[in-house]
Amino acid sequence: MAAEGGGKELNEIKTQFNTREGVYKLLTHSEYSRPNRVPFNSQGSNPVKVSFVNVNDQSGNGDRICFNVGRELYFYIYKGVRKAADLSKPIDKRIYKGTQPTCHDFNHLTATADSVSLLVGFSAGQVQLIDPIKRETSKLFNEEVSCHESLQMKCKDWGRERKGRLIDKSRVTCVKWVPGLERLFLVAHSSGNMYLYNVENTCGTTTPHYQLLKQGKNYSVHTCKSKSTRNPLLKWTVGEGALNEFAFSPDGKFLACVSQDGFLRVFNFDAVELHGTMKSYFGGLLCMCWSPDGKYIVAGGEDDLVTVWSFVDCRVIARGHGHKSWVSVVAFDHYTTSVEDADPMEFNGSDEDFQGLHFGRDRANSTQSRLSKRNSTDSRTVHTTYRFGSVGQDTQLCLWDLTEDILFPHLPLSRTRTHTNVMNATMNNVSNNPSTNDSGANTPSNSLSSPLPRSNSLPHSPAMTANNKSSAIASGVSKFATLSLHDRKEQHQETDHKRNHSMGHISSKSSDKLNMLTKSRTDPAKTLGTPLCPRMEDLPLLEPLICKKIAHERLTVLIFLEDCIVTACQEGFIWTWARPGKVGLSSQKQAVSPSGTII
Repeated sequence: MAAEGGGKELNEIKTQFNTREGVYKLLTHSEYSRPNRVPFNSQGSNPVKVSFVNVNDQSGNGDRICFNVGRELYFYIYKGVRKAADLSKPIDKRIYKGTQPTCHDFNHLTATADSVSLLVGFSAGQVQLIDPIKRETSKLFNEEVSCHESLQMKCKDWGRERKGRLIDKSRVTCVKWVPGLERLFLVAHSSGNMYLYNVENTCGTTTPHYQLLKQGKNYSVHTCKSKSTRNPLLKWTVGEGALNEFAFSPDGKFLACVSQDGFLRVFNFDAVELHGTMKSYFGGLLCMCWSPDGKYIVAGGEDDLVTVWSFVDCRVIARGHGHKSWVSVVAFDHYTTSVEDADPMEFNGSDEDFQGLHFGRDRANSTQSRLSKRNSTDSRTVHTTYRFGSVGQDTQLCLWDLTEDILFPHLPLSRTRTHTNVMNATMNNVSNNPSTNDSGANTPSNSLSSPLPRSNSLPHSPAMTANNKSSAIASGVSKFATLSLHDRKEQHQETDHKRNHSMGHISSKSSDKLNMLTKSRTDPAKTLGTPLCPRMEDLPLLEPLICKKIAHERLTVLIFLEDCIVTACQEGFIWTWARPGKVGLSSQKQAVSPSGTII
């Protein structure tokens, strides 16, 4: 493992690292931070987050970056590997009182050189829609209701809290625009709830009332019951404890989310149905991401592992161990993922799956990488390498390769063997049909003493092509009630477990909810060893290509761009790592440390 070593070398902060495709270099003068570059006291602060948008500026420098540090929010022109950052001239800077930004997301569909729509979630539960180019604030959602407003509403319940938010009072953990739609966005809270909003609707002046739309094991979906159309359109209650992150599939049809209860849950977003689940080895799941083609999901969390889950087969196919503490971010590298002999992947499914909700316009499918399409009966050799990365609270950056030897373990081993460690590569006894997965443990039939091969060739992936299919969404929000309310038969037998070490991350209301449901829980030992949570010895165990300490504080950001990798730590520093061959002459001049040594 790359992190092996001792003494001073182990604790040294790395400014470059070498992979098979070349050397990645930290560009010190391309660093973004607070204008005075002074680290802030991160104790009790929310994680530093970074969002990017391209505004198609005619100057050719259309990238914009937004990041939060403590109570502050900054918006800059991002110059990347081309020029040094100019921290003296932010396009917009905001300092908030009484609350802190926790997450943000740009609307890429509406972004122009003159205007961008940025959603910002806050620690007190509000969501703000702003335009940092025009320096305007458009709307505030789930805002506080004061005593004066309560009088105007003729509120008779004087025993209630004199100031509060009507929809959800807990911290916003994730906010994202719904893919392909200009007006809809989804917000997750530490209460375990998600809410669907329309930017054109108001939130109302009274606490919303809900009616059940659909429910299943450990999740339910409600519509807002109101005479007039108002926000939120939908309320999702998912799992137990905080909902830490969610992400839409590349085609926008599926929604994956990870919770403090340790579960990954994947839903058909339009049909509001559960597609599949996965359980962490222990502890909560903190982060997840989709592969560029939507075939795989990688999740990380408090078990210090990265777990690879197959969307098609609804099962865990591998785990990776390289971090020494909680994994905070995982991300696929679309630009280093490679295939040979591949066809574009298409999702199957009917647009009529969504019965009766009109969101304002048809959703266009997002672009997808051109990755391997393989039939289970196809005996030809495929060459696929997915590259993904992870960062954690151990301040380390790990890069991983997911190859055909892991994805298709029964193909002939025909490539050069490397250091991937497989504790057991045989998964014959793990069913590929999620409907047949039961709670019985799968016993491997044999194990391999030698490691499986790994791809050594990592050319850039072919250009992404947009899928012109759009999913038609019919009728109006009022027709939600016409949907069937019967429980959908689960594809996996899910079991919850009690984790004392992570209860501190759950709000008081969530803790009360957990206490009420204690009787319905099963022993965690009964979950371990099932398809929901296979044992370590039943899966291939990946080791990272590189594992480097790159910060003094815990890492909170990992973003792969075409010519660089962007990372950030809780000190409030956002770093740019130039990809091999992407550092020009002007960039090489700036790649000098404050002490004057060349990186």
